[in-house]
Amino acid sequence: MIARIWRGITLKEKADDYLAYLDRTGLADYAKTTGNRGVTVLRRIQGEHCEFMLISLWESMNAVHEFAGENPEKAVYYPEDEQYLLQMEPLVRHYEVAREISPDESAAS
Repeated sequence: MIARIWRGITLKEKADDYLAYLDRTGLADYAKTTGNRGVTVLRRIQGEHCEFMLISLWESMNAVHEFAGENPEKAVYYPEDEQYLLQMEPLVRHYEVAREISPDESAAS
């Protein structure tokens, strides 16, 4: 399994609107892409800014290609992202998921 990690920063007052926009765009596209195993959206307020981190899980790099296209290292942006994001980071990071522990497994140890 592959974890794809993207990061973006908005102004704090735009954070809720940006999250709603993510629901309609990127998160909706994740959900309808074959091989997507889910996404976690993290956000952190720091002063006047809000940092978002999306960690999406994919069955394989082929599945990531289905979502991101020919160059999966390149961040995927949508038309209105510029209205929210303070900068457009060009790249994402991919990690092989080496281990997952479910709550049931950790309780059995």
